[in-house]
Order: sequence, then structure tokens, then C-alpha cells
Amino acid sequence: MTDDSPQMRAHSYVLPVEDTAFLLRDEMRAVRFALEYAKAELLLRDWGIRSTVVVFGSARIPLPEQAAAALAAAATDEARVQAGKLQQRAAWYQAARDLGRIVSERGGAFAPHHRWRDNVIATGGGPGIMEAANRGAHDAGAPSIGFNITLPVEQRPNPYTTPELSFRFHYFAMRKMHLAMRARALVVFPGGFGTLDELFELLTLTQTRKMAPVPVVLFDAAYWRRVMDFDFLLEQDMIAPTDTSLFRFADTADQAWEALVAGGLLRTGEAQPE
Repeated sequence: MTDDSPQMRAHSYVLPVEDTAFLLRDEMRAVRFALEYAKAELLLRDWGIRSTVVVFGSARIPLPEQAAAALAAAATDEARVQAGKLQQRAAWYQAARDLGRIVSERGGAFAPHHRWRDNVIATGGGPGIMEAANRGAHDAGAPSIGFNITLPVEQRPNPYTTPELSFRFHYFAMRKMHLAMRARALVVFPGGFGTLDELFELLTLTQTRKMAPVPVVLFDAAYWRRVMDFDFLLEQDMIAPTDTSLFRFADTADQAWEALVAGGLLRTGEAQPE
């Protein structure tokens, strides 16, 4: 039989692993889920990533240089007001960058301990707060992870994630699983729907004991108390009094690190479960 025979040209003859049309069928969704899990899992193990500190926050946060340029260019009162808002948001960028560096230097990501790296910065891989936290790890010379997601408006990975640890997911559920399964701590900067989604996903997993308790820090207490009226939820018996102990507040990068340690984050050289 020749190589150009009808049988060998037939779609059915293509190996399943090489048959994109077959793999993308609706009936193969479970296989695609498994592939998204396995690829990230194996590469993280190859790097010795045992635990992470996850940083969430808005992708719409400007660089400090961008905010300063907007203020310098502001020629009207309205423009100056908008530039002032940008400067406030840019302060969050700088704080997230400082935190990424502090966690990387003090947490265990910078130097492996018996091959394992602990408290490696992990983000959604995009711009804004995510970029800032990855950038802080990059400043320290430490690896950091970007769990990117395919979106209608394509998200591009920021340039500060470690290239070999820059992943892309199609399924939000699998991305969330990888964000949660190695997380030893969570720091949540101001953000919108996506940030709230990720925050309450992990709080609910902890509240329902589907996940071991980890320190959760909400950055910028004034912002979060305005966004979420936790006291009102308590008054309405929608949460238990103990639920408010699932998180702490911080207003500086150093305070956030101290809150993580006070919440039980293990550091370099301390006993870590295998």
C-alpha cells in the first residue's frame, strides 16, 4: 500500500494525539480537562514548585510612570482628577511589586530547599497587579508563575513571569484549580469582577473545608470595606462570626508580609509537609 493511498489519507487514520479536530469535539472535553491539568502539574513539579503565594488584583492598574505622565499632561480640572485616580491605582502597582520581591526573598522561592521551592509568586499572568507581583519576583531574581487564560480579547502574558512557568488555560475551572491547589497564602489587591470571583472562590473553599485554611490578606482596607460590607453580612446572619477571621487587612507591602506570617505562612527552612 502506498503512502498516498485513500486509507492513509483518511481522517480516521490520523493518530488521535495528532488529530486536532478530534480532540476539539465536545465529547472530548474531559480529555482536554485532563490535559490542561497534567501539563501544568508536571511542569510545576519539574521546577520543584511545592507551594505558592497567589496574588490577585485588577489588570487595569497603570504603571507609576504612566500615572506620573498623565498628571504632568493634565491641562484641565477633570484631567487632573482622572490623573489623581491613576496615581492612587499606581500606588497599588508599586505595593504589589514590593510584595512580590519581599515574598520571593523571604519565603523560599529564591533558593530551593532540598530541591523544593516554596511560596513562589503566582498570578493570573496578565497586566496590572499581576504584572507588578511577577515583576517584584523578577526583581529578586526568583521564578514566578503566570496562569493565563484565553479570553475574547486575547490576554498576553506579562514579561516578568518565568517563561517556562507561563501557562495558558482554556477552562476557568482548571485555571482556578491550579491557582488553589498549591496556594499557601493569598493576597488580594483592589479589583473588579474577576478579582472578586477568585477571592470568594478560595474563601468558600476554606469556609466549606474543601481546602486547608491559608492566610488571606486584603490589600487596602478602605477599598475592601467599601466594596464589601462584612458587618452587614454578619448582621443579616449570612456569614458566621468566625468567617471574618478567614482574612486580614493590610495597607503596605510590609504589613501584608507580616499578616501572612502571623496567619501561619511557613518560610524558608521551616518544616513543610511533603
